[in-house]
Amino acid sequence: PEPNQTLSYFSVDESTIRRVMAELTARGADAADLYFQHARANSITMEDGLISRAASSVDQGVGLRVVVGDQTGYAFTEDLSLEAMLAAARTAASIAHGSKAVLPVGLTPREHADYYPIGRSWIDVGIAEKLPLIQRLDAIARGMEESISKVTVSWADAEETVLIVDMHGNMIADGRPMTRLWCSLTATKNGKTQSNSANLAARRGIDWYTDERLEFVAREAIDRTMILFEARRPPAGELPVVLAAGASGILLHEAIGHGMEADFNRKGTSIYAEMLGKKVAPDFVTIVDNGTQDFERGALNVDDEGVPCERTVLVENGTLASYLHDGISARHYGIKPTGSGRRESFRHSPMPRMRSTYMENGPHTRDEIIASVKKGIIAETFTNGQVQIGAGDFTFYIKNGWLIEDGKITAPIKDINIIGNGPEALRNVTMVADDSKLDFGGWTCGKDGQSVPVSQGIPTTLVSKLVVGGENV
Repeated sequence: PEPNQTLSYFSVDESTIRRVMAELTARGADAADLYFQHARANSITMEDGLISRAASSVDQGVGLRVVVGDQTGYAFTEDLSLEAMLAAARTAASIAHGSKAVLPVGLTPREHADYYPIGRSWIDVGIAEKLPLIQRLDAIARGMEESISKVTVSWADAEETVLIVDMHGNMIADGRPMTRLWCSLTATKNGKTQSNSANLAARRGIDWYTDERLEFVAREAIDRTMILFEARRPPAGELPVVLAAGASGILLHEAIGHGMEADFNRKGTSIYAEMLGKKVAPDFVTIVDNGTQDFERGALNVDDEGVPCERTVLVENGTLASYLHDGISARHYGIKPTGSGRRESFRHSPMPRMRSTYMENGPHTRDEIIASVKKGIIAETFTNGQVQIGAGDFTFYIKNGWLIEDGKITAPIKDINIIGNGPEALRNVTMVADDSKLDFGGWTCGKDGQSVPVSQGIPTTLVSKLVVGGENV
């Protein structure tokens, strides 16, 4: 959307913006911004062919922020009247203030790239167009495998319009679509049951959901479920772990990526706090956080401070090259922000966050990596985990994987815990394949009570040793 059109969308004009900004910066400001947001979201759940839940929500408001030194004043209001916004501005200014008022300036609309153009907004797509897709996925899953005893299909779509105005008069608008489709299955075989799931997510429109894509998510869910009937728990102990390409990026994101967010480093709580320019991984490891990949769940045209997103190289050829910066941390370090200032909604202040985090291709092949392992495991589908961000200690639960014996994949395994330390695991990477890919599932990252959508990925990667919790722990 055009910034000037978006002003009228929120029923505000330049005069109103300038008055509110003047109130916000009346007691001094190093930075200040207004973040207008309108969000519509829809969700539908079908269980065993019947709609069990359908919900729609609309949310709208503005967040007002002023930064003076290390102080941040923040207030928000759902009431976009001039009086309500002025009151919120006064509240924020009373929390963080200096001495000298900053005079407001005229507004300048800023253009930016569009990494997720869609033909039709989700606002224009009714439930009558979504239901056949949900029913089709249910039918495809049942038709592919006769052992399936229960199918749950979950649908979500959302459309956000944001308008960001800073104290320098920069005015940026962005329209942000999102969709996610989840297929959860239970299968029954010889008196035993197993359950698993798969999902797809992207900043796409309804045209993205082709039969081919529905068949893909059904097949993925079925394969993950049916293999569990044959799977066993692996031996416990310290073993080489092969991280499968794609979904294993969750380990990279959680155990390593958070430690590269600048706020943790500025406070000295990250293990990477004094490590810029130092070796943190082998030479063949390069890690990137990128907001510019077309249609990705983690893509953003601009961050939530209005800074255009970019491709940020965090680790280059094994050396820590950069942190992820919002405006506050960038000022502290004396550099430009990386377009990483993100917030859950207008109710929250932005902070450095990941967008789409992945490791780039390495010099090896998947076959070479597997052949090099005498006894170890492949970690394939991750469900949940716990991470201590400062130190990087982690525990992850893996639903599906494979046993490797004498350089060959020998048996499926399930219900595996892997335990380790992110920075140490990064140093213990011994091989990286040339098959890097982003996971197709919809991941959401939580930090300090705020959730944001992200993408992540990795090539097939060998970590020489991690603690594997299996049998005989």
